[in-house]
Amino acid sequence: MVSEKRLLELLKDLIRIPSVNPDLVPGGNGEGQIARFLGGYMEAMGLSVRYQEVVPGRLNAIGVLKGTGGGRSLMLNGHIDTVGTEGMAIRPLDPVLEGDRLYGRGSFDMKGGVAAMVEAVNALVDSGVRLKGDVVLACVCDEEYASKGTEAVAKEYRTGAAIVTEPTANKVCVAHKGFAWIEVEVLGKAAHGSLPWEGVDAIMGAGKFLSELDHYARETLTEKRHPLLGSPSIHASLIEGGSNLSTYPARCVVRLERRTIPGEDRETVQREMDFVLRCVKEKDPRFEARAEVFFARPPFEVSTEEPLVEAVSQAAREVLGAEAEYVGSHPWLDSAILAGAGIPTVIMGPDGYGAHGAVEYVSFSSVVQTAKILFSAIRKIAG
Repeated sequence: MVSEKRLLELLKDLIRIPSVNPDLVPGGNGEGQIARFLGGYMEAMGLSVRYQEVVPGRLNAIGVLKGTGGGRSLMLNGHIDTVGTEGMAIRPLDPVLEGDRLYGRGSFDMKGGVAAMVEAVNALVDSGVRLKGDVVLACVCDEEYASKGTEAVAKEYRTGAAIVTEPTANKVCVAHKGFAWIEVEVLGKAAHGSLPWEGVDAIMGAGKFLSELDHYARETLTEKRHPLLGSPSIHASLIEGGSNLSTYPARCVVRLERRTIPGEDRETVQREMDFVLRCVKEKDPRFEARAEVFFARPPFEVSTEEPLVEAVSQAAREVLGAEAEYVGSHPWLDSAILAGAGIPTVIMGPDGYGAHGAVEYVSFSSVVQTAKILFSAIRKIAG
């Protein structure tokens, strides 16, 4: 059975190892050290272990518990990178357990989930139960930036099902939002500040665009709704333009983020941007601009009738003593990549607080519950 003592020590060890994503924080040490630690830990459990070097020095650690054959294979997926530690109100790499709260960077997002999935498999090994299907423990890099880790896993490991152990407060997450990043370039005409009849102000044009976009968001996007995720949204993230105080700006660039719900995709967002630009153009013939969706990740949704979801829900009911609650997640998760590769996927992990925040902790009792739910779910799915 699940060992709470072993689980706590593993989670503390994971928090102590810095694994800041270097694409988010220049100079971040990356995932090499923590991947090697987890690889060694899984080898000691008796798993076959492989390291995927996704980019130089940045690794996935993948452990496989081989089945006897004839069963459904299952992947447990969790990311081992974190955001930065600057400005934290606690010592980020010094795990402290106060009551039920275990503090430290990554405790909640998401080393608690990683520790739980490793301990669940460790408990299975200890039990002597022989599964028919393989169980793959995928400890992946780079989820906090571009998800290169799970992309690499999905290319080489096609399991029959997957559970992503991101934090869900032990609820069964069956949907999450996607996102698109957009660049809008507004063109003006440079001229001396004293010659308004010669100049076209690109920054003023960007303001007109943002005003029209705000109207569109309030009047149209709010009309779209998903039962678990609510409405999609858009916000302006970055803006730059102009050269000096006495010159009409010839160019202004606005970068935006659009959060999408199931049923929307990259083309949906591109059509919206083109529509908003046309609306501005109709009101101001001098307005010139272009919009480009330069990066996008899809939303995710899985049916509650999918056998994987039913198995996890049954396991949660057994451990928690109550019916599983189905929820959606507003942040984007690696689950969309696995689902896009044709792997039925669901999300379930522990409770806590402070992802990316100055204070971060995970509820240790919920980490234990996650491990127990996974222990039961693995037997149902791969047994």
